[in-house]
Amino acid sequence: MGILSNIFSKIFPSSHAADKPAEGAAPAGAPPVGSAPVGSPAPGTAAAPAAMSQVDVEAILDGKAQQAGEKLNWRTSIVDLLKLLQLDSSLQSRKELAQELNYSGDTSDSAAMNIWLHKQVMNKLAANGGKVPADLKD
Repeated sequence: MGILSNIFSKIFPSSHAADKPAEGAAPAGAPPVGSAPVGSPAPGTAAAPAAMSQVDVEAILDGKAQQAGEKLNWRTSIVDLLKLLQLDSSLQSRKELAQELNYSGDTSDSAAMNIWLHKQVMNKLAANGGKVPADLKD
């Protein structure tokens, strides 16, 4: 599982689309096709993303920040965001995340990379059903 997937799993509930496997891959323990509960989409069709309620990323992260034992500025710092989510925030981990997100800059310039990573993570959360404040995205 990639670092971005780990971030998603810490923010999105397990029933959220961002955590679901790619189309065609059935999760372990999934009911067989044709046994969908009443009110769910027909077997073989995906629910429209707009039909799923958005996850309030800001509220979730603010809640975690209130419970954290230290002040973490998740709104601007990728390091603090990773710490808040109890994920590895080391430079090596951030370089792996940069590679996962196709960062084309110099990973030796950690300040520039960190700013880019934070924006990209917020954009990815928003693109996958997260309600993210506009000032935290590109």
